[in-house]
Amino acid sequence: MSELLQNSAAWGVLLTMAAFALGTVINRRTGKAIFNPLLLAAVFVVVFLSVLGIPYAAYKASAAPVSYLLLPATVSLAVPLYEKWELLCRNWAAILAGILAGVAASLGSVLVLALLLRLDHAQYVTLLPKSVTTAISMDIAAELGGMAALTGALVILTGIVGALLADGVFRVFGITDPIAKGIGIGSAAHAVGTAKALEMGEVEGAMSGLAIAVAGILTALLCPVVANLI
Repeated sequence: MSELLQNSAAWGVLLTMAAFALGTVINRRTGKAIFNPLLLAAVFVVVFLSVLGIPYAAYKASAAPVSYLLLPATVSLAVPLYEKWELLCRNWAAILAGILAGVAASLGSVLVLALLLRLDHAQYVTLLPKSVTTAISMDIAAELGGMAALTGALVILTGIVGALLADGVFRVFGITDPIAKGIGIGSAAHAVGTAKALEMGEVEGAMSGLAIAVAGILTALLCPVVANLI
């Protein structure tokens, strides 16, 4: 069975799609935020590969077409932003300040954590770009001497945690403004969080999509500076 799958060119894509579809069904049936489709899909794939003894490298090579769709999917988030262009123009100063605060909080928290845990430079820069989309974060980590593959995993984990905690955080702190919700989610939880923002509303989704792009640019500019602190 294992050899048969590995000889098939598209099995990784089919496995990924099936795992995500199953995760989506479970999420809708239970209605529980903890059953995030992306989290469940990752668990299903890991279990499948472990049971059949299929090496991750074989799965990665077969599922590569899914990775190629990451950039176009991220760019497509500009569509809801375009539809809310007037809202963006009216609130551009507050939006930019919110994204900058989000990036500063992300980089600052990693710096404090690295100092407390006495992480070495490679571990530190691996964690540093965790809150921006994979397409940007892995390149940043690699350029700074970090472990790009681990950064990718941390980015996914950050997005899932952000999506799970978003509603609770907004409720606890009394955040009701849709622009603030979108900026907060996009700055902290990138594309995975944006999927959650789109569920909340069009404004939240548009602002979250904007936050992904701007936070990515700011992180790419600031990471080399912050990386030199350790």
